[in-house]
Amino acid sequence: MFVESINTDNIKAQMRKGILEYCILSILSKNDAYATSIINELKAAHMIVVEGTLYPLLTRQKNQGLLNYRWEESPQGPPRKYYSLTERGRQLLQELDVAWTEIVNTIAQIRNNN
Repeated sequence: MFVESINTDNIKAQMRKGILEYCILSILSKNDAYATSIINELKAAHMIVVEGTLYPLLTRQKNQGLLNYRWEESPQGPPRKYYSLTERGRQLLQELDVAWTEIVNTIAQIRNNN
């Protein structure tokens, strides 16, 4: 029986993409942050992301009323745009925390029943 090779990197990338917005909200729930610091935190957690991926997500979340931003002078170069959660963003994060726990528990149940 021949089994096709499966691209696990692609599957993992799709999984990361699906939870990236949740991760952004989680990061901003701790502290306000600018895009480069968000990217660095995501990279440190092995949620590889590039600026071209992050900026559209931040813009979408801002347009959805989940984030605010403010400009702050930077000691190193141009001013930085700092993002923060709105009350709506905090509420969504709470809902996503519940959903994440449910997903993790469901997967654990499925894996343990097999």
